[in-house]
Amino acid sequence: MDPSRSLGIYRLGLFFATLIALLATGLAIVPPASAADGLLSQGRPAFASSSEGGAFPASAAFDGNPGTRWASAQSDPQWIQVDLGAAATISRVALTWEGAYARAFKIQTSPDASAWTDVYSTTTGSGGTQTLNVSGAGRYVRMSGTARGTGYGYSLWEFQVFGTANGQPTLPPTSPPPSEPATHHEFQANCSVTANRPDDPIVFPGLPGASHMHTFVGNTTTNAASTLNSLLAGGTSCTNHHDKSAYWFPSFYKGSQLIEPVGPQVIYYKSGILDYSKVRTFPQGMRFVVGSPNATLAEFRDSPGAVEGFECGDLSRLYDLPSACPAGSQVNVRFQAPSCWDGVHLDSADHKSHLAYPVNGECTVSHPVPVPMLEFKIAFPASGDLSQARLASGRGYSWHYDFFNAWTPAILQALVTHCINGGLQCNPRGYDLYKPYRGAALTENYELP
Repeated sequence: MDPSRSLGIYRLGLFFATLIALLATGLAIVPPASAADGLLSQGRPAFASSSEGGAFPASAAFDGNPGTRWASAQSDPQWIQVDLGAAATISRVALTWEGAYARAFKIQTSPDASAWTDVYSTTTGSGGTQTLNVSGAGRYVRMSGTARGTGYGYSLWEFQVFGTANGQPTLPPTSPPPSEPATHHEFQANCSVTANRPDDPIVFPGLPGASHMHTFVGNTTTNAASTLNSLLAGGTSCTNHHDKSAYWFPSFYKGSQLIEPVGPQVIYYKSGILDYSKVRTFPQGMRFVVGSPNATLAEFRDSPGAVEGFECGDLSRLYDLPSACPAGSQVNVRFQAPSCWDGVHLDSADHKSHLAYPVNGECTVSHPVPVPMLEFKIAFPASGDLSQARLASGRGYSWHYDFFNAWTPAILQALVTHCINGGLQCNPRGYDLYKPYRGAALTENYELP
């Protein structure tokens, strides 16, 4: 027999033996994409109906980084779309879901981000990684979710579109696509834990140890003796080094174990009034308390501000701590502050009366100055049995927090003007990843341009 023929038969046999072995172990062989079936979506401009916050933009689903993700608001429906830059023939879509997946969704294409054609639809999605063979054409590709699979929103680590470009991709758009919403007016402060102390420089100034235990983020020097001058002279754990403000809240315990938030926590600065163009900055030294350690469940639940309360896994909008959370999840809490100032006092006897909540979306005569509405979103890495969980102040509805403003005034003004007054959804330097053509309030080093 021809030796070359024998070698060919041997190699063929080896291939089939290897294939059988792989199948026996449950491994799949995925053929490589053809030269014509290219990845078209990576790094392209992306937009979404909403975002959980500036840390979870639409662009994160198209950046090729498996450690970043897009996450939507916790409601139906929601969508995320990508601009391929030119008309293309679409052959395949790959979705890598985070735990918050879509049970019912469609994949749609469009030539203009206005008229959409369905190329895939399901009502039985189960999350994980999905590779969908589709047949369609368009410049824009969208995942349109109509039913969530969990109590959270929708969340994608990656959204990849494969196919053949029919023309040379154009530059990113210089104006919003027709369907882009303009629903946000906010920026974030991202600040990590600095200390746990039984201090409260607003309620018990100069009295160390007089308070229940608080967890502090932001200014690194905050203690019972803190003043505006001491804060301005201190350091900060915030991403934006011009934010030397002090933020604190009751510590979280699981039994006797103190549970600290891990990594930067999100503090939103938003508009609390309908006409967001009227919001003004806080003066330096402004301080206040939101909520009360003595609140009843009804008082916490019925606060005039939006109360997201506590959540974990499929549980949401709880007004007390959950009794259990799925393993690996975390307890999140969100609560909004009043955003109308009397225009005179930096503090008041009860540390609240100099501020008020808007009425019907407007500030009243007694508190005429609209200032940023703070919303703390704090995540405690606690799961499993939480029957012994508590706050240092008591039950979950005793949740409250404190703010002592020590921003650099010009930096805070730039963020308020560009992001809140400008109707954007910004990260800590005032950049809206959904609208890159709007620029940023600050440079990469968090300085004024």
